[in-house]
Amino acid sequence: MEFGVQLGAVNPKLWGEVAEEADRLGFESVWIPEHLVVPIDTAGSPHQGSDHPPIPPEVPVFDALGMLCHLAARTTRIRLGTCVYNIGLRHPFVTARAATTVDVLSGGRLAFGVGASWLRSEWEAVGLDFDRRGARVDEAIAVCRRLWSEAVVEHHGEFFDFGPVAFEPKPVQRPGPALHIGGDGAAALRRAATVGTGWMPMNHTLERLPRSLALLGELAERAGRTTPIEVTLPGARISRPEEIESYARAGVTRMIVAPWTRSREALDGLRRFADEILRPAQATG
Repeated sequence: MEFGVQLGAVNPKLWGEVAEEADRLGFESVWIPEHLVVPIDTAGSPHQGSDHPPIPPEVPVFDALGMLCHLAARTTRIRLGTCVYNIGLRHPFVTARAATTVDVLSGGRLAFGVGASWLRSEWEAVGLDFDRRGARVDEAIAVCRRLWSEAVVEHHGEFFDFGPVAFEPKPVQRPGPALHIGGDGAAALRRAATVGTGWMPMNHTLERLPRSLALLGELAERAGRTTPIEVTLPGARISRPEEIESYARAGVTRMIVAPWTRSREALDGLRRFADEILRPAQATG
């Protein structure tokens, strides 16, 4: 089991310090949330059973990949993740360039979590069709993967159309940054099975995970995939080392945690978690 840290649960002023301490303590990764814009009308929620948005529209939002470049300069080993990046809202040229910059500056440490988004008003504010977001996301991912791996790319699709272009430098990770596909539906499972390094469920209980992972395995087999698929669970809550086993049995390979209740407690919470859970888990793993 790997352990990541959810930076979105702490004041952004502390992201650098928390990332540095997580790196020093041996956490595997840090993860930041992402939005392009948060409209005043933010009806809906990514969380099942929620009838209100999980964030106020005035919440401070930073460019995720720009912030990860900053964190790359302040850390040496820890992986740098997005949870998750709304890849359909940008042209693939913009996404591929920014992701490559993080990957190169970090020495290949980008864990690129991407998703189709839940916030209709954000898509409408950008002038894009929310109801066609799945197809746009698929095409954006396909273009990015080609830019990251091919010498010359020409593309004529439904959403993006361009003649031959070169794209340099290539990412350190080949054939491109690790893609962690966020989402709970059939499309997310399909993307994870075919193009993802991993899958990042957002609304799955432990009881629901095995059934979805069985479907994920079937999809991967149909696609001829032989490499394992990482399963990253955001928002995991764990207080004792022995609780890890239930997550591992369900198929989780990475848990993203925020072991504090207030930002000022974040550093102490990380150290306590490292002492009580992380190191014992590493010792027995």
